[in-house]
Amino acid sequence: MDAISSMLNTNASNALDEYNTSRIQGSLNSVSSDSTEEELLETCKDFTSYFVEEVLKEVKENMIPEDEDEDSTTSMLTDYHMDSVIELMADKVTDEVGDSFVQQLYEQMKRNYNID
Repeated sequence: MDAISSMLNTNASNALDEYNTSRIQGSLNSVSSDSTEEELLETCKDFTSYFVEEVLKEVKENMIPEDEDEDSTTSMLTDYHMDSVIELMADKVTDEVGDSFVQQLYEQMKRNYNID
């Protein structure tokens, strides 16, 4: 039974990762020379937040050992809530200290797409 729960947990996590990735790709693909500065800035913030989120997930994976004795249902709930917290943390980090990175990305994309 634990194997099935583990598989479901992995599939749910992968589905969430794929959703987030496709959302960011869609946002990046929508940028063109017709994009407004506000749209471009929001895309840069979204990408930065996604990048920070992925870094935080890797840090979590390397810092928190898996508990072999933990119930798989508990593990699934913990992972779900941890992913939500990581997403909120990534947004907060981007808002509070990511301005220079967002601004550099924004300026580069403005040049690349000739947005005035």
